[in-house]
Amino acid sequence: MSKSYVYLSLPSAAQIACYAQDPDTGKLSWGRDTSLPSGAAPLAVDRAQCCLYAALGSSQIASFAIDPQSGELKPLNLLTLSAVPCFLSLDQSGRFLLSAYYSAGAAAVHPLNPDGSVGEVPAVWLSTARCAHAILTDPSNRFAFVPHVAQNNVIFQFLFDEKTGRLEPNRVSKVKPLPGAGPRHYVFHHTLPVAYFDNEQGSSVTAYHLDGQGSLSPFQTLSTLPEGFSRENSCAHIAIHPSGRFLYAANRGHDSLACFALDAAGRLQPLGQQPTEKTPTHFALDAAGRFLYAAGQGGDRLASYRVDPASGRLSPLEAYTVGANPYWVLPVSPGGH
Repeated sequence: MSKSYVYLSLPSAAQIACYAQDPDTGKLSWGRDTSLPSGAAPLAVDRAQCCLYAALGSSQIASFAIDPQSGELKPLNLLTLSAVPCFLSLDQSGRFLLSAYYSAGAAAVHPLNPDGSVGEVPAVWLSTARCAHAILTDPSNRFAFVPHVAQNNVIFQFLFDEKTGRLEPNRVSKVKPLPGAGPRHYVFHHTLPVAYFDNEQGSSVTAYHLDGQGSLSPFQTLSTLPEGFSRENSCAHIAIHPSGRFLYAANRGHDSLACFALDAAGRLQPLGQQPTEKTPTHFALDAAGRFLYAAGQGGDRLASYRVDPASGRLSPLEAYTVGANPYWVLPVSPGGH
């Protein structure tokens, strides 16, 4: 049986912590820390769960091989960039690493070398607009989107060439969300042509239909907050359950995870909010969808929850003291996929 780990970026300590996960109970046991040249924030893993990628505040991307028996991260290479990446992802083929750049207002695609390290010469580096916050390819690997928060409040739509890694503006190159929304992160439904964006400034989730030409059209927006909440809040991360039946979005301010059920058409149905740690900027479900882990960036703890497979609701398990300002959470099962 393959082993499972949860990696956690600790930017203040310039480390990535590795915890062994018990797949039956969700319990985490600290194993080791990996020191970095500077603080790491976003993390990503390849489809085979063999290589881990970390975006560094020193305008670099660090690549590591994952030891499946110990979880140890073995350095592959360190790529120096002209800007700080705020988001990393792999395309569906696993041949390219995509990155978004908040302050620089850009998106890039780098080829991966046979050993999993990141190629030095990007396949493409494109200027978009300030406050670019994410980039992913859709399940068909033909399209990619770059949402922008704050004043730019726009989603750029691209055609993706999985042979070359090139990005080209789609025929409809931009989608303008509702005023003040600020689309930040997004996920695709596993079986439906639907994408879900959480809106940083709007404290909401918007569901979009994705047509065969790679254009998004919104069909539903719901608040992530309980009725009557009026204090400051911003959305952070969004994740969909492996079953495709539930969706979660993080509230920073209300300090909760907004929970939604998804019906057969992909429409959202509110399930309420699960209180969590202070400033939950990032969280993640494990591959089986049995457990969810949420990092409290405003404190020093990582919270764990059991996911009810029938209702999608979260039951608190344990909160681990992990060090100041934990940020990105990445469950990994090397060799298990």
